[in-house]
Amino acid sequence: MKNTFGNSISVTLFGESHGSHIGAVIDGIAPGIEIDMDYIHNKIDQRRPQGKISTARVEADEPNFVSGVFEGKTTGTPLCIIMENSNTKSKDYSKTKDLMRPGHADFTAIEKYHGFADYRGGGHFSGRLTAPIVAAGAIMAKALENKGIFIGTHIKRCQNISDRPFGDLKSDIKKLNTPAFPTLDDRAGAEIVKIIETAAAEKDSVGGILETAVTGIPSGVGEPWFDSIESVLAHGLFAVPAVKGVEFGAGFAFADVRGSQANDSFYMDGDTVKTKTNNNGGINGGITNGMPIVFSTVIKPTASIFRPQDTVDIAKMENAVLELKGRHDPAIFHRARVVIDSITAICLCDMLCQRFGTDWLADKEG
Repeated sequence: MKNTFGNSISVTLFGESHGSHIGAVIDGIAPGIEIDMDYIHNKIDQRRPQGKISTARVEADEPNFVSGVFEGKTTGTPLCIIMENSNTKSKDYSKTKDLMRPGHADFTAIEKYHGFADYRGGGHFSGRLTAPIVAAGAIMAKALENKGIFIGTHIKRCQNISDRPFGDLKSDIKKLNTPAFPTLDDRAGAEIVKIIETAAAEKDSVGGILETAVTGIPSGVGEPWFDSIESVLAHGLFAVPAVKGVEFGAGFAFADVRGSQANDSFYMDGDTVKTKTNNNGGINGGITNGMPIVFSTVIKPTASIFRPQDTVDIAKMENAVLELKGRHDPAIFHRARVVIDSITAICLCDMLCQRFGTDWLADKEG
């Protein structure tokens, strides 16, 4: 029953969706890292519900630093962040607590925790737990930006609508790091919003593919075999609720091409080795090659829908029909983009500190 991730820097997640508080503990972080509250609030705002295309549950999500921060900077001791849950409606769940929600962790939580898990709002398995991940990830992301490393995620595709590919990464990542709907092409964004609104009107939900780029990452980072960059990122990314697939670079499209098309040819740019293409997403042999890291994640349609669904009554051990009430997102991928950014920042900080030492993260001179 392990809720801690990381080696040099670790993050422990705690709380439940309808408990009094949720939070995270960061351990191993270097002393002297600035806590930029404006930056953290900007990241938290990127996760907030957005009108008709999101849940009606809105929380303040104000991060309270109860340890590990003094006079606006990290002390190097365990940093604990807590957030209050104040907008809960637990009665929505008590009425159907024995009806296993299809696509959710209700049944598997009962099997693992022998019926003692908090079922309200999904308990510890809820997307609500991504709020402290974003707060913790914001601290990491800001420290990475001070080292010249930037992370950005956009909606790559939803159903038959695709956003434009990444272009100039510096300007694209800047555009994405705002609370606005995370597409690079505003027209594509408007079409995707319509798809989500249509699904909501039909009491259904939709999923989507996110694409993430990381610039400024140095070459030589990664610990083969089992702590390669892909391994660690995939480990973290698959912990995000609703993530069901991860691919790096061209990913599954490699099945459609030959090696002569898939390989990234090297060339010299002054005294720097670069590749002419980036089909491998900035990674060779599980180690960064200095090119931007690029990967995609697929977020499944939100499991909570308002249509009748076949299920079982776990108390009576008989078949049943579930009709959900309450407040649920018709899509979560637009809110998940900053969660993906945050997990990426946490993973990369851990890997970079394994490579260069923990204090490296606080050294702005590099």
